[in-house]
Amino acid sequence: MSQRSLFDIAHACLASDDVEQKLQLTEAASLAWKKGELTLFPAEIPAQIEQAGHPSKPILVAPQRLERRGLGSERGRAVMIHAITHIEFNAINLAWDAVHRFQQMPEDYYSDWIQVALDEVYHFRLLQQRLQSCGHEYGDFTGHNGLWDLACRTAHDPLVRMALIPRMMEAHGLDVTPGIIRRFEAIGDNETVDVLQVIMREEVSHVMAGNRWFQHLCQQRGLGPESTYFDLLDQFNAAKPRAPLNREARLQAGFTPIEIERLSRNQ
Repeated sequence: MSQRSLFDIAHACLASDDVEQKLQLTEAASLAWKKGELTLFPAEIPAQIEQAGHPSKPILVAPQRLERRGLGSERGRAVMIHAITHIEFNAINLAWDAVHRFQQMPEDYYSDWIQVALDEVYHFRLLQQRLQSCGHEYGDFTGHNGLWDLACRTAHDPLVRMALIPRMMEAHGLDVTPGIIRRFEAIGDNETVDVLQVIMREEVSHVMAGNRWFQHLCQQRGLGPESTYFDLLDQFNAAKPRAPLNREARLQAGFTPIEIERLSRNQ
């Protein structure tokens, strides 16, 4: 990978439809970036990817056709773990798309999203191990493509991407994960609880990265971050938060008390 463009490497990671290859490419790319072996030269492959690489399984269906995730049975527990695993797989693609699609950002921006991609690989591997302990593999159940659909809808502007992926979707994950952890605690699945707690801690830093670059872009354009954020939520008909807001995690990730109060009123 010596002296190759980061953007070409990001394209390769994003386009790969082989799970293990995508994981290994991400790990190698992160190491190469840290060693200074990748440049910010324009990509040799400038075309944007309309559909991120993913394996033939899981079969992608509409969200309403997904199998139920009740934890009252071994299968239901596996379905729930699989659903979270699928989110983490998509998050790898989203991180690399944030690198590849927006090629005029400061260098620190790319460091942030390469680290996010590497974290998501780690999360995926942890969850994959939990699935295997349940006698299943990633792809055994269906998934949906909602996260990538939102990536496509926000492909025109990094400010919109930062607002709606890390500051909306990933922040929603901060809200719902404590409840999921309690459900696994209730059935005595402490191994999955441990994994989710690791993911929860690291996802705070991902939302924080999104907040940092959202603020940067708002300042660059002379926009008020709070008003811009809520305008975008309205413009994209964003779903209202359903779980109780995780105020502590959101504050740690860079949400303001005013934002949290307004989001609470909108529930």
